[in-house]
Amino acid sequence: MDKPLKNPPPYPIASVDHALRAAIVLQLEGGATVSQIAERLGVARSTAHRILAMLVYRDFAVQDEDRVYRAGPVLELAAHSPSLVSRLRAAALPHLQRVVELLEETANLIVRTGDTVRFIAGVECRQALRVGSREGMVFPAHRTTAGLLLLADLPEAELDEVYAPERYRDRPADRPDLARLRTELKRLRRNGFAVNRERSERGLVAVGVPVRDRNGTALAGLSVSMPRVRYDPHRLQPLVATLNATARALERDLAEQD
Repeated sequence: MDKPLKNPPPYPIASVDHALRAAIVLQLEGGATVSQIAERLGVARSTAHRILAMLVYRDFAVQDEDRVYRAGPVLELAAHSPSLVSRLRAAALPHLQRVVELLEETANLIVRTGDTVRFIAGVECRQALRVGSREGMVFPAHRTTAGLLLLADLPEAELDEVYAPERYRDRPADRPDLARLRTELKRLRRNGFAVNRERSERGLVAVGVPVRDRNGTALAGLSVSMPRVRYDPHRLQPLVATLNATARALERDLAEQD
């Protein structure tokens, strides 16, 4: 059966269309300059620059040292299939809500793609001073609680591949110190949880645990985030215990779906 033709919307928004077309160029063609994007879209260079700046801000694009824009983390092919991400998110939301009710802090579920992590689900707490939802946002894996936990689950050879020097030829400052990172990951594997004190964002503390499949492989990271002023190290063990109990419940739900 033939697929129906795509009809343009009756009230197209040119700026949205331009941004989407620019993102497609970066994803499918590898990269482009401001002038090239302006030519492809038929817009002024100043307009193309504003479009690309917004794509960079939302992690759809990155700009390398030679001023060429390339596909960003959001457009990279994910290690997880969309169906798995969708299933994880749907299964996790009730559990995240329960964590928020118990701990009165914001809860998140995060997956890893290469050297980055993406927040795929989040539930905010209701406190006036709180960490907002990061759903959809992308961060360097080694700078987040869940990212460190997911990196700790990798074999040494795969960790080397993720942080291979050639992957950072255009952004060497972004590559972490592997010796130091390995030491930290070894400690995390022993502890079974991670604490992020302002590593990813100033004024934020997060505590997280892994969520595993029936084979024991870490699928995602479950974390709770709070303002630094409200973090009490004496509450760490109860926080971890609540997160671990939630992770086990989520794992059971996922196993039942399988």
